[in-house]
Amino acid sequence: MPEDLRNRVDRQPTVAALSEAELLERIFPRLQMTDGHTTSTLLGPGDDAAVIAAPDGRTVISIDTQVQDQDFRLLWPNGYHTTGFDVGWKAAAQNLSDINAMGAHATSMVVSLTLPVDTPVSWVEDLADGLTAGIRELGATRCSVAGGDLGRGGEISVTVAVLGTLDGGRPVLRSGARPGDTLALAGTVGHAAAGLALLESDIPVDTLTPAERAFVDLQCRPRPPLEAGPAARAAGATAMLDISDGLQRDGRRLATASNVAVALDQARMAQLADLLAPAAARLGVDGAAWVLGGGEDHGLLATFPAGVQLPPGFTAIGSIHALGTDEGPGVLTAGRTADNGGWDHFAH
Repeated sequence: MPEDLRNRVDRQPTVAALSEAELLERIFPRLQMTDGHTTSTLLGPGDDAAVIAAPDGRTVISIDTQVQDQDFRLLWPNGYHTTGFDVGWKAAAQNLSDINAMGAHATSMVVSLTLPVDTPVSWVEDLADGLTAGIRELGATRCSVAGGDLGRGGEISVTVAVLGTLDGGRPVLRSGARPGDTLALAGTVGHAAAGLALLESDIPVDTLTPAERAFVDLQCRPRPPLEAGPAARAAGATAMLDISDGLQRDGRRLATASNVAVALDQARMAQLADLLAPAAARLGVDGAAWVLGGGEDHGLLATFPAGVQLPPGFTAIGSIHALGTDEGPGVLTAGRTADNGGWDHFAH
């Protein structure tokens, strides 16, 4: 733990001062959705297991983990302190986005939290607040935290599993894209990567312009377009996935699953790169690399039959092509197969 953060910790009550039951008493009230949410949780925190309604007869499920010093730092090189609220929000956002990418609505989540004993109690309370705020403010109006697990460990680790419903419809898979389809994007790409680059830089966080700080905020608190997934399914989307590891890598996943070529429109790529100009100029880099290789915005990449009116929030950024005789699935930029850039957990 960084020394200045340790000094602040020393002046605050830590989880070591509380029993597990006492810490849970601090957390549970912060997870209550009291603003008109109607969820599928029939029995929430407090028993051995939660009980969740599944009127559709099927459940969509996904799970993701954030680990200290792998997925976030408590103190970044530019001086930004990651709050519990940041980690809670991001844990909600990245999991809600996976449900969204199936064309489903999230209904409930469970959370496993591992904490070092010197973690401030206030940081844990902020994490619970961030989870709740993420669910509410991102628009997951049918979702709530149904329960979870609490344990002790050498580093902070937050694992969230989220459940969802298709409301009787069919899931939108990665494998349905067809030659002639329109490739479309909802949400942003490259913004979270720009934020990460600023966090990793030596530019003090308190000197960032509002435009630059917005990129940092999207890295720490992503804003997946949760209304877009079900809307895409209703509009006849043939394939869809969450962009968590970069447009190139996730585009290749869609191409491989559908056995097609994904062709990106270069004019659209340039427009997306222009949006990153404030951070790119400050750091002296080409924003196009963030557009193609940057992850964690948690936007949606979807394909639609040619001629279909795209749902609100989606913008056409390319097309789907049949494979040539000796061509494998991949992403084409300027007519050439792009390298497989993007985030890889075991290559960084």
